[in-house]
Amino acid sequence: MSIDAPTTSNAPGQRLVLDEAAINAAKSGLDKGAVTPHDAPWREDIIKLLNDALATELVCVLRYKRHHFTAEGRASPKIAEEFMVHANEEAAHADRLATRISQLGGEPNFSPDSLTKRSHAEYDESLDLSAMIRANLVAERVAIETYSQMIDLIGDKDSTTRRLLEDILSDEQEHADELKDWLEE
Repeated sequence: MSIDAPTTSNAPGQRLVLDEAAINAAKSGLDKGAVTPHDAPWREDIIKLLNDALATELVCVLRYKRHHFTAEGRASPKIAEEFMVHANEEAAHADRLATRISQLGGEPNFSPDSLTKRSHAEYDESLDLSAMIRANLVAERVAIETYSQMIDLIGDKDSTTRRLLEDILSDEQEHADELKDWLEE
């Protein structure tokens, strides 16, 4: 059975009522798991947005790990450790995004051949500690902007995905603040 979008609209002045047809449709199509008629209109677009965010997170993991292992200088041991903390947090974001893609009936795209093409952030091979910090700050700011736009685009179309993105956005903002402080030291 195909899952269709809810047909009832609650225009101004109407009472708030549930769409009984969509509720009944949710009783079938059990092979769809958590995907219900409410998700159908935007599901493919959301999956694409999430797969691009997944690519971004994976590129960030790789960049932070490279910086962790190549950082040198007086302040580098402490900052290199923090690069690894950030890498692990970005990996957790990637896992959460992949889980949500799967919940929506999509396939998480981990293809190494297209990661940098789909990523919003860039990979960086800087060897200078200040350049590393700057590159990571740029990437975090790109992530903040990207997640903010995704949250606006998704709005009330998928509250579960929106909350996931809001949670990841909060982490990215913390990363950016920390990196900004390191630049000032």
